[in-house]
Amino acid sequence: MGSTAVSAPRRTTKQTGVFLAASLALFCIQLDFFALNLAIPGISDELDTTVSAAQWTLSAYMLAVGCLFIVGGRLGDLLGRRPVLLAGTGLFAAASVGCALAPSLGVLVVARIVQGAGAALIFPVSVSVITNAFPGETRARALGAMFGIANVGTALGPFVGGGFTDGPGWRWIFWLLAPLSALSLLIALRYVPDSRDESAPRQIDLPGCLAVVTSLAALTLAVERGSAWGWDHARTLALFGVAVVAGGLFVLRERTCPHPLVDFRLFRNIRFDLVTVMGSVANMGYAVTVFLATLQLQQVRGLSAILSGTVFLAPAVMVACSGPIGAWLSGRMRATSVMALAGLIAGTGMIGLSWAWSWWFYLPVFTWCALGLGLGWTFASVATQQVVSPARAGEASGVVLTALVTLGAIGLAAVAAAITSLTPETGPEHAYDLILRVGGTVILTSTALSLLARHKLSPRGL
Repeated sequence: MGSTAVSAPRRTTKQTGVFLAASLALFCIQLDFFALNLAIPGISDELDTTVSAAQWTLSAYMLAVGCLFIVGGRLGDLLGRRPVLLAGTGLFAAASVGCALAPSLGVLVVARIVQGAGAALIFPVSVSVITNAFPGETRARALGAMFGIANVGTALGPFVGGGFTDGPGWRWIFWLLAPLSALSLLIALRYVPDSRDESAPRQIDLPGCLAVVTSLAALTLAVERGSAWGWDHARTLALFGVAVVAGGLFVLRERTCPHPLVDFRLFRNIRFDLVTVMGSVANMGYAVTVFLATLQLQQVRGLSAILSGTVFLAPAVMVACSGPIGAWLSGRMRATSVMALAGLIAGTGMIGLSWAWSWWFYLPVFTWCALGLGLGWTFASVATQQVVSPARAGEASGVVLTALVTLGAIGLAAVAAAITSLTPETGPEHAYDLILRVGGTVILTSTALSLLARHKLSPRGL
């Protein structure tokens, strides 16, 4: 009796094109944000402004990204993912050129807002484009590989930013991004098909959009600038108040709107909720660890910007592998179990970094930590796509990404405030170590609580 070998379905040319377009676009977005962190002093010097003012290049970008994720994801579902992806990629490419040519800080900040708006359209729609282009048995692998490539941009950001800042100048960060994002646009034009939520009318909930954008913009701005203005400053408190009021109006609107921007029935899915919470905590740890490691390498260990970026290369490899590893694990473990594994690795890694003073110990621990943190935030986006219908993939992705970015910004703001408070008493060295230990403990605790909640609420779920 003969045997027949069953092979996995081969990826078509169109699927390959979709994958390349989405992956390259996400790579550019991640590289952009993490590279520019090291360029702030250079921007301040060249544009003859203060470092605090130059920080607006980061705050403006986060403001646009944070408040438009939900809108961008749902626009793709309603109007078509192809046109929204093309619009976002085109905006990002054009704004990159604008940033590179900016003659003043004001022009640079405006260009960064446009760039952030493009990124807010690209990110959730890229996820839903992959979800709809790949069938169930290959979808997790495609999403994992896409986020693996995006994670390379995240991890290489400090290296690229440091190299350009110490070399030809910070403008070359944007000159690199412009052709890469333009290439992504050309590939998308050729290969990305259109898809949308056919069950929903072509009607956008404009009052809901206005309410959620206002709430998230106020919250993001308050968190981003609170440490500079003062947390008890009237301006900061007013923004938090606006965020609460607008957020309340958004909830009321979505509960009564016949075609809401966000269907709150999504949150009745315990599996979706747990993965979103665990992924958000992991992303907070990711942002905090990259930020602290950059400061620690330069201020405590005395490395230059480019040498500090070089230290990130080994973790970059592990971060890049975390996407495919997560996809492989998804076929063998429940999603919350994968997230718990990521939390265990990340939490122990962050705590280990606070004790790693010799290089032979620091680099392996940093690499171990990068695996857990990369796996955590990457797999959150992969897993949530597995528990919602492809028609509403953009909506789910927008909600998850909003949670990831918002908590990441809150985490960075908390770290900045903690550094300001602790450094005069303990010095930067001990302040960074203490924050890493607290962050690792938070991740381990949240992981344990999430597993307990899964056992109590959804014993047969993810």
